[in-house]
Amino acid sequence: MRTFFGMILGALLLVCGVYVYDSIRTSSVANGEVAQDTRTIVNWDVAAHDWNLLKTRVHEEWTRVAAK
Repeated sequence: MRTFFGMILGALLLVCGVYVYDSIRTSSVANGEVAQDTRTIVNWDVAAHDWNLLKTRVHEEWTRVAAK
């Protein structure tokens, strides 16, 4: 059980760390007036779109299973 909890906690820390890194990296405040065109680790727009698709699909499947 501790191993499973450790894996979940590690994944959450990884996602939070990458989000903070990308937020600082692409911030115009952090980079000054002349913000450089920097690449982020994660394309957050695509990740948000995929997350919304997953939530919709899970909701539809749950509705289908619950109707039986």
